[in-house]
Amino acid sequence: MTIMSFGAGATGSQKAPKDAFGMSHRFVVVIDGLPFELGDWQKASGLSVKWDPCTYRAGDQGNAFLIYPGITKYENIQLTRPISQDSNKTQAWLSETSSHMTPRSGAITLYAPMKVPIIIWRFNSLFPVSWRISELTAETGKVVTETLELAHTGFLTDQTTSGPL
Repeated sequence: MTIMSFGAGATGSQKAPKDAFGMSHRFVVVIDGLPFELGDWQKASGLSVKWDPCTYRAGDQGNAFLIYPGITKYENIQLTRPISQDSNKTQAWLSETSSHMTPRSGAITLYAPMKVPIIIWRFNSLFPVSWRISELTAETGKVVTETLELAHTGFLTDQTTSGPL
């Protein structure tokens, strides 16, 4: 599946019309090398990055110290949606992945209502770590949902290198 990239970096340069932003954004998940995309998702969380600060104080500098950014850390991504026909695609991918775990690249694209792409996050070494189906009960009348959790090694373009450092 091909993902179109809009402009440089994740923010892109193509603007969506103002009236395209509404109440209903959706996320489409594509795993590279698969014959299908994993479909639309209602909720995505964990799209964050942080750096733990590292402090250094030289012995001859008194109370003065230096501070540097530490290792880049990414949260796992959690995707949630009501059970649908696309859930079969997710289950098929997980069946394939459980016996041949191969990290793949992939992308999550945020779309505004009229299928206007807003932003694309490209992920390196993406693989599933869990898949949950909500409780199945006829008593409450709740919608049955699925949650897919994905681990990855990053989505910032400065994280990719051409070889060992």
